[in-house]
Amino acid sequence: MVFHESSGYRLTVQLHDDRQTRVYRARRLIDDFPVVLKVLSDEQSLTEALPRYRREFDITRSLTDIEGVIKVYDLLTIQNSVMIVAEDIGAESLDKVWKRSQPDLAKTLDIAARLAGILGEIHRHNVIHKDINPANIIWNEQTDELRIIDFGIASQLSQEQQEFQSPTQLEGTLAYTSPEQTGRVNRKIDYRSDLYSFGITLYEL
Repeated sequence: MVFHESSGYRLTVQLHDDRQTRVYRARRLIDDFPVVLKVLSDEQSLTEALPRYRREFDITRSLTDIEGVIKVYDLLTIQNSVMIVAEDIGAESLDKVWKRSQPDLAKTLDIAARLAGILGEIHRHNVIHKDINPANIIWNEQTDELRIIDFGIASQLSQEQQEFQSPTQLEGTLAYTSPEQTGRVNRKIDYRSDLYSFGITLYEL
């Protein structure tokens, strides 16, 4: 997808690129407001992706009153593509921050406690994130703002049953995925699946 001024945004830097999505920092042309754009990859079908993006947008927007969840502003279809427009707090994902320089133990524990609170609020809204890992947690070291991002595979219910899937078809990030999310054990997915992934994240940090 090539961005033109008709899209209403000017790209500044690419943050992520994979088979499904590309993520950019951008400026809104009308007022130079900073945003993050999650854009459908050229390899993905708009017909298949649009319901997925709409579901992610709707679930994320339903959590707008939780300070630690990324805010979404718009869902747009342009140039035969689709993109979610989200807030830009000038943050980096925790996996990138920790690779560069690991904060001291006190700051790590502070972040851990705040994340536990955010996750608790998400669960109180009957949402299961299903992909908690350091790449989906962003932190601005200067402002100390913290957000959980990427509700692309989240479920808006208290629990669900997961059918067996091969490792190549699993949703989420395998190293952080709870056993019940693989469908290999006869257990329903509920908020504890997020706590499993959160525990692995804390262990790694």
